[in-house]
Amino acid sequence: MPHLDISRRRFLAAAAALGITAAVRPLGQAQAAMMPSVVGQDPGWFSGGRLRYRRDGMAKVTGSKVFSIDIRACDLDGWPQTQSHGLTLHVPRADRVYLGLDLSVLEPDLMPDVLIDAARVAADKVAMPEASFYGDFFLAEGQVPPMMGQPVALGIWHDYERFRAARKKLQFRTEIFRFGDHADQPARAPYGAARYVRVGGDDPRGRDRFSSMQDTVIWPDLTTDGVQWPGPEHPAFGDAMRHADEIRDVMENPPEGWRVFSGQFSSQSVDPAAMEMENGLGWYDDGKLHVVGATQSPYSAAHHIMDMVSDSNFSLDDLDFVTGYTVGYGQKEHQPFPYYVALAALYGQGRPVRLMLDRWQHFQFALKRHPFSIRTAFAVDSEGHFQIMTCDAIGDGGGVMNFSPSVGTVAVTAAQSIYYLPKSDLSVEVHPSTGVTSGSMRGYGTLQTMATTEMLVDEIATEMNIDPVDLRRRNVIKSGMKNTQGAVPSGHLRAAEILDLVAADPLWTDRAERKRRFEQENPGKRFGVGFAAVQKDFGTGAEAAVVQLEVTPEGRLQMRHVAAEIGAGATTSQMLVAEPFLGRPVDEVEFSVQDWPQMPLHTQDEPYTTSQEDEDRLALDPTWVPRFTSPRSASNSAYYFTHATQQAAQMLLRIGLWPAALSIWGEGASGGQMRPEPVSIDDAQWRDGRLVARSMEPLTLERLAARAHRDGHITGVCVHTFNRWAWAEADFDIDGQKIRAPIDALSVRWGQGASASRKASMTDGGYAFIPRSKAFYPPVQRNNAGTVYYAPCASLIELAVSTGSGKVEVLQHKTWLECGTQIVPELVSGQMQGGLAMGIGHALYEELPTGAEGPGNGTWNYSRYHLPRASEVGVWTQTGHVLPALSDDDPPKGMAEVVMIPIAGACINAIAHATGHRFYQMPVTAERIKEVL
Repeated sequence: MPHLDISRRRFLAAAAALGITAAVRPLGQAQAAMMPSVVGQDPGWFSGGRLRYRRDGMAKVTGSKVFSIDIRACDLDGWPQTQSHGLTLHVPRADRVYLGLDLSVLEPDLMPDVLIDAARVAADKVAMPEASFYGDFFLAEGQVPPMMGQPVALGIWHDYERFRAARKKLQFRTEIFRFGDHADQPARAPYGAARYVRVGGDDPRGRDRFSSMQDTVIWPDLTTDGVQWPGPEHPAFGDAMRHADEIRDVMENPPEGWRVFSGQFSSQSVDPAAMEMENGLGWYDDGKLHVVGATQSPYSAAHHIMDMVSDSNFSLDDLDFVTGYTVGYGQKEHQPFPYYVALAALYGQGRPVRLMLDRWQHFQFALKRHPFSIRTAFAVDSEGHFQIMTCDAIGDGGGVMNFSPSVGTVAVTAAQSIYYLPKSDLSVEVHPSTGVTSGSMRGYGTLQTMATTEMLVDEIATEMNIDPVDLRRRNVIKSGMKNTQGAVPSGHLRAAEILDLVAADPLWTDRAERKRRFEQENPGKRFGVGFAAVQKDFGTGAEAAVVQLEVTPEGRLQMRHVAAEIGAGATTSQMLVAEPFLGRPVDEVEFSVQDWPQMPLHTQDEPYTTSQEDEDRLALDPTWVPRFTSPRSASNSAYYFTHATQQAAQMLLRIGLWPAALSIWGEGASGGQMRPEPVSIDDAQWRDGRLVARSMEPLTLERLAARAHRDGHITGVCVHTFNRWAWAEADFDIDGQKIRAPIDALSVRWGQGASASRKASMTDGGYAFIPRSKAFYPPVQRNNAGTVYYAPCASLIELAVSTGSGKVEVLQHKTWLECGTQIVPELVSGQMQGGLAMGIGHALYEELPTGAEGPGNGTWNYSRYHLPRASEVGVWTQTGHVLPALSDDDPPKGMAEVVMIPIAGACINAIAHATGHRFYQMPVTAERIKEVL
């Protein structure tokens, strides 16, 4: 199942169909009484031709960067000065029939002014949108909870002191929930399952005998009896299943000289530990609904709010959804909490209602990382070459489906790590449970599978007496080879280059001597060095973006962008990527733009499910696109959003500023200074902030802008881009130029000196839409590729294990990363440091039980959940090496997730080196180590 999203056009069409005036807008536009945010107003972030700190850096360190959790009703223009307060109540168990609430622990004056439960929302015909994806709002009386932590009611108090007192009295009081007899969970079908089979040909770069990309992914039937895989006679999947059976036969009966290695691994449930907990503010008054929410997918949230109210007893004439800065990358995507905020507003009796989870409730209800049980096996020939890989991953999706099908497929297609496999059979199933819902989280399933692959590869190296790095070098995937889906990854693959660097590093070559010396000097401690290398995909296979870029008559660059700041620095990087094409970073910018009249496009937003025949027909309409814009997820800003920004900058130079330059250089008698020189756009370069070409006079941006506006050249462009594991392209006819570019829609704005007819044509938000003459979309079949964009990363870690306590001490670690061109090296470094800490936490400390003792019972907080501390992650002894870009045009890669993953496998491999014992269950805690020492 792909990432869900909704485009602006579809959102507006739905609003129009429902007769609703709807808008999605950034928080900054809604602020009034609050002091204006200084984000982006500090001119010192870029000075002297270099970045001094991230664009929002000063605001962050001074506390003036405003997040959605900081907002109160009195801060917003037109809102009342006072607000009410909401509290969700969650059942702590899922093994008995729920009979209702008993709030008698509250004195009469502490009772909620409003209490909303399943019966009340049903009577008012308010339903959770996409209930199969998000679950129901509340558990109805007489039902068995589908999960621990399921909400059963929402109370609203109209004054804070009563709310605070009531909240304190209700916390940890399980007797307020009335339960009947024990009851088993009703049977539920698995959330999702898929199988990827590949049988390569004689040439790893040639045609496959069978693959998902070339042929098909196997999709089984999902019933309450479980996953029903098709048989060899199935009309669509029979060939695939016959190949899978043959692969499994060989694994059971390997040829002479081959050895089969297998391992049964388990990866735990983890809390995302978002520093900003789920929160929101809503106000419903006279048919108008205002919602402030923290989400990465604002259009989807707003659209779903319209859905939940459209058939209800509440009138909805106007929806204003305001999205603010937030943190908790991944976990803030397609979570159900914004709909509870909207619900509280509907029942707020005309008062704004603030609703947020405290940390206890955040553990109890916020999305978690999927736990997986993973059986992985390799068939290896006598020379240490991998011949076959099989992987059977079973995930626990918790109480509600959410993104489980998508997380499962991404997890299993990543299981190959950095290796080329001539044959492979990879399957995944994700099942429901009574645990807290698992959803999107950093790594999106790949941490679980790749870490375990690296643990097994390390074991193979030991058993075959091959250096672990050398074994990886023998099997690493190289440029032009295919992944386990049969797709050729993009560009030059550099994992082998990283392995060569590691093989020569003293941390690796001197590990035996370092172990001997350390253990001699530290009795009672054992020393270990571990290594792991992975490559992480980035993107969803349906990435779309919109960027508007224009130059003022004074030469200032202004940009509007769909990118939102989720903490990774996108709002800094996107301003900088225009510099190579326009001579300097963008001067003024508006991010998280939701309103795009400059792009009069429409879409069904079905980029994964549209048939090839239907898409070819739709693409004949120049105003149709497969998707309007993507959610802010999947590490998509560095590569996909950068591509859109770069295309806008290149287009502005090509069709706007370059003609202005030719006009200046061509002035004077006989064609001016340009006449003797064969100048072309290919000669254009920026040097010290001036445009140069061959021997032409250097031109400042200010001078070019003035000429472009004077002569009525193009001074603004708005582009739309789309990627389905390859970029869409289109042909355009602009001012007599026939241009093909990797964009699929374009609008332009002419300068002040434009003709009356051109000015009259600028009717779309001040722009003129330029219909493409032909579009070239990547085939729908490329959905089967799984991914083609990768960033490789490897980690070495040194640690010590105390034989008495089992405690692990991280001594030092080093990471090697390849991420193309670094837009902002400081941001890359920050992501590496944070990712390393998360990887160490996953490997050694963080764990949530999935049963009755898990976080759904409401008793979990950081007092029980061990987040790694600075002293536990080697913060002062970590080093990193980023490979230099291959060329000036080497695109930046999404790397925020990959830097977390190899450290987990490296930690556990280091523990094996230290103790001589291999662990198959994560995390490897001190208690588990102590059991085997």
